[in-house]
Amino acid sequence: MADFYQNGIITTLHNMADRPLEELEAELVRFARRRPMGLILPSLYSELEGDALPGIVDHLERVPYLSQIVVGLDRADESQYRSALAFFSRLPQHHRVLWNDGPRLRALDEELQHFDLAPREMGKGRNVWYCMGYTLASQRSESVALHDCDILTYDRSLLARLIYPVAHPQFNYEFCKGFYARVADGKINGRVSRLLVTPLLRALKKTLGDMEFIEYMDSFRYPLAGEFSFRRDVLNDIRIPSDWGLEIGVLSEMYRNYANNRLCQADIADVYDHKHQELSAEDASKGLSKMSTDIAKALFRKLATRGVTFNTETFRSLKATYYRIALDFVETYHNDAVMNGLTLDIHNEEKAVELFAENIMKAGEAFLDRPMERPFIPSWSRVESAIPDILERLLDAVEQDNMEYAG
Repeated sequence: MADFYQNGIITTLHNMADRPLEELEAELVRFARRRPMGLILPSLYSELEGDALPGIVDHLERVPYLSQIVVGLDRADESQYRSALAFFSRLPQHHRVLWNDGPRLRALDEELQHFDLAPREMGKGRNVWYCMGYTLASQRSESVALHDCDILTYDRSLLARLIYPVAHPQFNYEFCKGFYARVADGKINGRVSRLLVTPLLRALKKTLGDMEFIEYMDSFRYPLAGEFSFRRDVLNDIRIPSDWGLEIGVLSEMYRNYANNRLCQADIADVYDHKHQELSAEDASKGLSKMSTDIAKALFRKLATRGVTFNTETFRSLKATYYRIALDFVETYHNDAVMNGLTLDIHNEEKAVELFAENIMKAGEAFLDRPMERPFIPSWSRVESAIPDILERLLDAVEQDNMEYAG
């Protein structure tokens, strides 16, 4: 059972009473009459053949309050797209699968590239961005949730608790970030959040001094959670990264665009487990190695937009400060694990800290070497100003794909 403590400057909505799912869903059905709700699922085709997504769809079939489900499908050829349409066909809600690799959406992407408005790299950020555009174009949802498709411990209560804060007509929240304990199979998981993000934010406080933005970021209990929800108007103006900095980028954009009292975080699951990335210490282009570099760069860029000046000496000091704080956290997590009868490998934890410390320096060097790098995808409001009918054409392309291949 959770406590009621409010930490930092963001409202935390706890799970203190294990409220029955039936009660939550009954309220959400009532809310949906005034504020229709949707769900975005960014997916790789390979996830349709995995263990998690079939179970997720089993649960979504029984969700009574959703007006729309939007699936972004990456890395799929034509036969796989047809298979995906069949896979999701049992969903009773209105749903569409965006074939991101199909000729129609590729043609739109090429046009956006001509205007320098397209996402610059493949990945989850690009997938989410196109799903957001389709959600805007379809006008079927006023409150929208987003979660990953690799959640092995999925239960539909996760979705109910995630979307509730932005769906409740008497709440004023524009955005909700999900959080949970990353404990499964007798182990504490979530290495990048535990061993990179939190100690890096604490190191930034020591190196740069008190800043509200750093305090804001440190208020989130699980900043790298891929589950969040938002009101529809958020989709127009948000600029998200196309790399592993997606979650940090989204939090940063919400800080820029909204007052803190319009944002919250909610406890959405007692148990959470998903696909784990390899550390990939030998290959900086993969796994947690690339993820850690992208996340550090995302933080540095956002701090620069707030007037922070970085140089090589700053990053050296930051690395040393981070390293000491992160090692102290390893001991903290080890003791917490022991008290709860869990296992935690100190050697592997410290190996991860050493890699993350190196990648903080690499991220800093990349930031200084390429100051004009633009990983953030333009907002849909900017895209519409350049191509006024783009959303209508995106909607039409998805509908044509669905009609042509669904049968």
